[in-house]
Amino acid sequence: MKPRPTPSVLCFGSLLSLSCLPLPLEGGVARNRVIFRLTDISNSIRTMMKTACLLALAGSAAAFAPAQQGAVSNTALSASPFANELGAQAPLGFFDPLGMLKDADQQKFDTIREMELKHGRVAMLAVVGYLTTASGYRFPYMPEDVPAGFGALHALASTQDGKSVLVQMAVFFVLAEIVNREAPWSGVEAEFVGDYRNGAIDYGWDKFSDEKKLRTRAVELNNGRAAMMGIWGLVTHEVMGVSILPGGVLPGH
Repeated sequence: MKPRPTPSVLCFGSLLSLSCLPLPLEGGVARNRVIFRLTDISNSIRTMMKTACLLALAGSAAAFAPAQQGAVSNTALSASPFANELGAQAPLGFFDPLGMLKDADQQKFDTIREMELKHGRVAMLAVVGYLTTASGYRFPYMPEDVPAGFGALHALASTQDGKSVLVQMAVFFVLAEIVNREAPWSGVEAEFVGDYRNGAIDYGWDKFSDEKKLRTRAVELNNGRAAMMGIWGLVTHEVMGVSILPGGVLPGH
């Protein structure tokens, strides 16, 4: 197998290519400038290598020193009454770096879990919608000049028909928020936090075993967490003007 160049070689090659750009002067002056540049590059490489060595030594020392501290921290987290709740899964286990559940009761935990589930569900829809419109698909009668991504909001707000679409979207959001919640008046008690079926939608859930129900809820929770990070990354790159989609597609531009 052909050996791969090390990062230091790649770095040196990049710097060297920059140093050898065409110079406006010719003869001895140009050669002297090249020599001076190569000398500076050599000094920079040595400095970077020394820094890398120091960082490596610091990292190796840290691998041993904080071991007991990490064990204490993990023990403290595991001692939480919520350490065995759904979502405390590998590889992080119970992960609460901000201490939001410190001294929390079950009601506060359920409130935060409901928020997490709802944000995750919205984020999953957002990722699907973002990628669908970025690929060129539109609803029927949707103007073709409306871009994907956040650029669609500005485009819709600039026309009367677009403003009507925004109003319809706002009404849909309100209705979705009203419907997607536990309805005590329906006489149906929620099976778990985030159970918004209210006796109307089931999809065979009641036929699942307890093990499958728990696994399905865990899958939804993890997919929601990934989607929240995903839509955040997509939107961030759109604002930055950097495409991370196949074919260099950049929604909103």
